[in-house]
Amino acid sequence: MAVVVITGASSGIGEATARVLAEKGEQLVLAARRVERLQVLAAELSRQTEVLVVPTDVADPAAVEALADAAVRRFGTIDVWVNNAGVGHAPVWWEETPERIARVVDINLLAPMLGARAALKYMLPKRSGHIINIASVAGHIGTTGLYSGTKFGLRGHTEALRRELLPHGIHVSLISPGFIATEMTADLPMKMPPARVVGEAVRSLMARPRREVVVPGWYRLLIGFARTFPGLTDRILMHYQQKRQRR
Repeated sequence: MAVVVITGASSGIGEATARVLAEKGEQLVLAARRVERLQVLAAELSRQTEVLVVPTDVADPAAVEALADAAVRRFGTIDVWVNNAGVGHAPVWWEETPERIARVVDINLLAPMLGARAALKYMLPKRSGHIINIASVAGHIGTTGLYSGTKFGLRGHTEALRRELLPHGIHVSLISPGFIATEMTADLPMKMPPARVVGEAVRSLMARPRREVVVPGWYRLLIGFARTFPGLTDRILMHYQQKRQRR
């Protein structure tokens, strides 16, 4: 049984991942700012496994270090660290305040770096562990300058970190979801798969580490299309963005 830290665990993909892993009896450390929601989830999952709730603002370096320390105090180690916390933004990102723009970058890109740093303090001495970053298909296909910028950055960070840690016995993986039914996508009209599919991908990576998983898998076709036909992709996304900005 593994000790798994999950950020952004109060809803969406983080909550779904916690539920999937609890079914396997993994010991869970749930982190987010919405403490009441974490406590409700922990009370439910504690019937299946041991759960620790740690209120955490992942953009705060001290809070992220405290999260890792709390996990080790309770369970003695950290086996898997899932950097899941993420935020979106308004369709026209350049109308956001500089503070809001910085917050999106801090949570979507800086926070996973801080999470890796905190986890590695405990993983490097034992030469084992697994860091799993939740990115997005928007990290392969540029959709907005702010959100995609953070997800492209997270993909680059994950690739480089994986190579840096190859000599140390620590796995690093990326999950790139497409549109998934969460609070962040609740205003979109399309039918989307449940967040549980990402939780299942996390569980699969824990059993068999890989560089990257795209979920659902058919989004790989869209990624390949965008790379092969960039001009056509430009026109398609232009119409999509215009519709979003008019909403």
